[in-house]
Amino acid sequence: MKQQVQKVLNEIRPRIQADGGDIELVEVDEKKGIVKVRLKGACVGCPMAQMTLSEGVGRALKEKVKEVKDVMAV
Repeated sequence: MKQQVQKVLNEIRPRIQADGGDIELVEVDEKKGIVKVRLKGACVGCPMAQMTLSEGVGRALKEKVKEVKDVMAV
């Protein structure tokens, strides 16, 4: 599951980097289906960061990796 999550993050990373940010995979809890990521760069402190996390990153991960139940920023 971790490799699948990393693959999806690598696919969406260029869009995040285009806005001056980045995303780092911190942890994958396979039992609970929780993915923890760290937003970096321009994403830190951005008022749209939570929307990017839930609507962009979260949606992509849930669609492409069925085991993912939730995505959290740490």
